[in-house]
Amino acid sequence: MKINWGTGIVLAFIAFIAFILYFVVRMSTDNRADHDLVTEEYYKQELAYQEEIDAEKRASMMNAKLKIIKTEDGLKVVFPEQFDVKDITGKVSLYRPSNRQLDFNFPISLSNTYLLIPDNRLLDGRWDITVKWNYKGKVFLHKEKLSY
Repeated sequence: MKINWGTGIVLAFIAFIAFILYFVVRMSTDNRADHDLVTEEYYKQELAYQEEIDAEKRASMMNAKLKIIKTEDGLKVVFPEQFDVKDITGKVSLYRPSNRQLDFNFPISLSNTYLLIPDNRLLDGRWDITVKWNYKGKVFLHKEKLSY
């Protein structure tokens, strides 16, 4: 059977469409391709964005910068020494962009000037850490992206 150029073009289009459909179906059904890039209640968080900007600005104006240090035991969040640790309350949120099941939050309760996040909770990879803390009625915020 002799194939002319018109038949060849139609066969090339059919092969290309089959190739694209194969990858669309494969990526839609493959669990390794699941990436949760947004958080729950995304719009609610966007409405509170100005409050976050004010809290970050307040932290920089009052020289209340946190230090996040990777140690052998885990992740160490060091609070400024000029603040009394008994008056610090708040919440630490760790967000993993690649897997929603690894996200976790926990309250801040300090006995020292630092908070230790255990190593067993953190897998290697990228993490977004958000520390929202209160000191005597003032809200402070620290956000950082880190690779663990």
